[in-house]
This record gives sequence, structure tokens and C-alpha cells, in this order.
Amino acid sequence: MFRGTVQLKLDDKGRIAIPAKYRERLREQCGGRLVVALGLDAKTNKEEPYLMVYPAPVWEDVETRVNQLPSTSKQVQRFKRRLIGNAEDCDMDAQGRVSLPARLREKVGIDREVDLIGQGNKFELWDRETWAQENSEPEIATELPAELTSFSF
Repeated sequence: MFRGTVQLKLDDKGRIAIPAKYRERLREQCGGRLVVALGLDAKTNKEEPYLMVYPAPVWEDVETRVNQLPSTSKQVQRFKRRLIGNAEDCDMDAQGRVSLPARLREKVGIDREVDLIGQGNKFELWDRETWAQENSEPEIATELPAELTSFSF
């Protein structure tokens, strides 16, 4: 499981160094094969200001589920195009670095300082300033979504 927040910096070649505490797990789980995808809100199909980084086997499960959605709806077709069409295979090198595609970095405004946010089975990558703003904004919704009303911890 990937959890917590780690501050990283892109190098001059557009790479991040995966934190050491996750490297061995990623090598065991997927041989360092990762998929980087554009963050999307599944309910609105709007781009979000972050990248998602999946171990390849986890991404393959996501992609399989997405491809099982009915293609008769234009909204579903658009969602598939945005999600799968904006996903790139990226390999972790021997030093634990991953090159982030410039096209995806530019879409979400990742320039130099990056926050890696653990999300259980994947990571999110945020521009540090954008993540700070996201964390400082008060919750907009006044009611919890139905999925969270019975959740306790």
C-alpha cells in the first residue's frame, strides 16, 4: 500500500525519483513498470490538476473495467478517450527514477516541485503549489457523498 505525502523535485530530464521506501515494492509488484495517466473526475469527465501513477498490473485492471463500459454513450466514449488516451507506459530505472511525459506534465502544470500522494494502490503527482491550495480550501460540499455516509474509521 502506498500512503503519505513525499516532496520531490523533477530533474532537468523531467524525471522524479520514486522514494526508496516504495522502490522495492514496485520492483516486486510490477518489475518497475508503471503507467502515468491524467487525473480525471469520473463523475464529470473533467481533467483534474494531477497525474495518477499506477503499477502496470493495477492499471491493466482499471483499463479492463473501463473497456467493459458500454460504448454506446458519447460521454463514456469521451471518458475512455481521455483516460486511456492520456495514459503512458513509464519504466522505473535502476536508480528508481521515472521519466514523466512532458505532454502530461504540461497539462497539469507540473514544473519542478512535485508532491507524491499515496493513494493505496497508486500515487498521485501534484504540482506542490496546486496541492497546497487543494489542501487549504475548505470543503465545498455540505453533504457527504452516499458512499461515505456509513464509512467509519
